[in-house]
Amino acid sequence: MQRLHTILAALAIATAANAQIGQPFIHDPSTIAECEGKYYTFGTGGGGLISEDGWNWHSGAERPGGGAAPDVIKVGDRYLCIYGATGGGLGGGHSGRILTMWNKTLDPKSPDFKWSTAVEVCASDGMEDQDAIDPGVLLDPTTGRMWVSYGTYFGTIRLIELDPKTGFRVKGNKEKDIAIDCEATDLIYKDGWYYLLGTHGTCCDGVNSTYNIVVGRSRSVEGPYIDNVGRDMFHGGGRMVIAAGNRKTGAGHFGRTILDEGVEIMSFHWEADFDQGGRSTLAIHPLLWKNGWPYAGEQVKAGTYAILSERRGYSLELGVDFVRMNVARAGGFGGFGGRPQGNQAPPKPVEEQTLAQVQGSWPAGDIAVRCSDYMFRPWQKWELATTGKGTIAGPLFTIRIAGTNRALTATADLELTTKDFANLDEQLWRVEQLTDGTYRIMPYAIPGKGKNQKYCIYSAGDSTPTLAEYDFKSDNSKWNLRLEK
Repeated sequence: MQRLHTILAALAIATAANAQIGQPFIHDPSTIAECEGKYYTFGTGGGGLISEDGWNWHSGAERPGGGAAPDVIKVGDRYLCIYGATGGGLGGGHSGRILTMWNKTLDPKSPDFKWSTAVEVCASDGMEDQDAIDPGVLLDPTTGRMWVSYGTYFGTIRLIELDPKTGFRVKGNKEKDIAIDCEATDLIYKDGWYYLLGTHGTCCDGVNSTYNIVVGRSRSVEGPYIDNVGRDMFHGGGRMVIAAGNRKTGAGHFGRTILDEGVEIMSFHWEADFDQGGRSTLAIHPLLWKNGWPYAGEQVKAGTYAILSERRGYSLELGVDFVRMNVARAGGFGGFGGRPQGNQAPPKPVEEQTLAQVQGSWPAGDIAVRCSDYMFRPWQKWELATTGKGTIAGPLFTIRIAGTNRALTATADLELTTKDFANLDEQLWRVEQLTDGTYRIMPYAIPGKGKNQKYCIYSAGDSTPTLAEYDFKSDNSKWNLRLEK
């Protein structure tokens, strides 16, 4: 009975853990920041979350000041936090202040942990059409200048400039209105474009919240921010990035993190996760780009997949002999049709080849892998199952030939083989969606080399998979997943 309970628990992890685990409960999360090997995000109310691996989150991040909707950015060797004190209708009014403060570390247990005195950088008086709340900060990679967007549905979204050395408002800087009909904005830069991401819809109503994230772009950080059909965000425009789905609703408070070339994630909150009692939770999705526009990808789910190379489209498979199916060809002229069929009965479906029909011919012990034409045969179907472990980019998977214990395994000489699954680190895999929608597949560890941040499954030739250094510019590093069931 104990073994049955263990198996059922493992199946529950494998089928359900495609979202952050632990206690990822937060509202209005800041962009995720890394500090000394850990990940941090801060939320409304003064608290926040910490994760040792980016996948399992728990409370413990600290910042003073309370208030709402902070953002955090690393500048040099320090961390700048910016947040709203009141505003947004909190306490019944729209009078608000936005403040900045610094810290050498985000680790509350470090002897260097000490927030500087908060400094006000802007305010709203409660009478004008503007709320000083919900700041999002951008350190422009092209100029080194620092910009902050802020505001809510009550009036406009505004832009101000800060001094990146002090966190103070640039002397003489005048705020500029750049959008309406959204809140919780964030600014990002990519390939010559500035993007303004705003949260549209209704907030703070649990399972009935209609929050969703929209975007416009501009060649200038000061706008105008135009969406994909030419609407200015100052007149209510905005292209959808993510809305409700997968039993979760209310996507808001966007943040972008670049992990590697072509590997980006977006963090935000769900106003209500139906599988977490309707609580507000941290969410992390792949961030994809198409035709110059960002949109949310999906975390890979457990299931049976064909793994197809972007290089040629060949399928990753066991290196075993092809087993023919003994099925007579139906129809006239050798099965190619052409002869009148009259009143013949309709053809019967052909059953797919089963594992039992081919597994007996496979050699014992380790079997290498190769690539070949996909024929939906048993040696080409891979079962991906989550493990309860993960990284900031998503869960760790086992990858086994479906219906067997034969697991894809990285070797010390940077090759691929299949072995009986023994819960080895080299049998765990990162399956990460890239910004173009393809995937990189990386062993969590390599024997003799430890945890792996460098090598991925790589098409050295059309039929020759191996492990080599990840290169986003090369299709050899990229794979596609086709869900088989």
